[in-house]
Amino acid sequence: MNGQQLIQALRSGQRVYGSAMYSPSPIWARVVKNLDLDMVFIDTEHTPQDRSAISWLCQCYAALDLAPVVRIPEPDPYLAQMTLDGGAHGIIAPYVESPVQVIELGGAVKFAPLKGEKLRAALAGEGELEPELAAYLAQRNAHKALFINIESVPALENLDDILRLPYVDCVLVGPHDLSCSLGLPEQYDHPDFQAAILTIIRKSRAASVGVGIHHNFAHHEIEWVKAGANLVMHSSDISAFNRALTVEFKQIRAAIDDIGAIVDEDVHF
Repeated sequence: MNGQQLIQALRSGQRVYGSAMYSPSPIWARVVKNLDLDMVFIDTEHTPQDRSAISWLCQCYAALDLAPVVRIPEPDPYLAQMTLDGGAHGIIAPYVESPVQVIELGGAVKFAPLKGEKLRAALAGEGELEPELAAYLAQRNAHKALFINIESVPALENLDDILRLPYVDCVLVGPHDLSCSLGLPEQYDHPDFQAAILTIIRKSRAASVGVGIHHNFAHHEIEWVKAGANLVMHSSDISAFNRALTVEFKQIRAAIDDIGAIVDEDVHF
């Protein structure tokens, strides 16, 4: 998918598959292509990667028809536009809690390169943009997706007002942060956490906004898709690496613990 196809799929309710990728290896992208994903999630909030490396990853995945969506370090419109300029097809804004933040991000993602007083007036609804300019901005930004992380109680309380705005293409729940904000750290089966997730799914889809939860556990994800989530954002390369090798080394050690080591006493260093 490209960015425009991603937006259309998310908003229409089509199922979209993605995963978080941390490895900067050029060979890694070919492996990811074989997973039959629609998009990749590239993180810069928690992951130390510089702007050039992120741009390289975006260009690489885009060339493989995998829409690169980058989580910026904070919900800042200037960081959003900078990241899109580097080749991202969409941005994920972390810990969004208010409609004001969404309006500012919407200006960066959907109205670029407009800035300053003219952008402020357009976002405030103070008059209409010139028809030629409005058409230009719509065409120029049609492929740029805006994801927001909903991961706190204040965000839940403001969700109706956030979803009334026309800028959000997808809600991506951060389950760890949300569970902590609810006072239920990592209690993903708790009824209050599950109720919050179902509320987010229901309200997002009612607003024709895509919705998903970035999670490592498939059984939860399957249930959330059954409840209406249409973005399956499963795990990450580093998590899959950790899980697979942990299991395999455990199996190897269990199988060979009773086998004595063969030591050649004639070998000296």
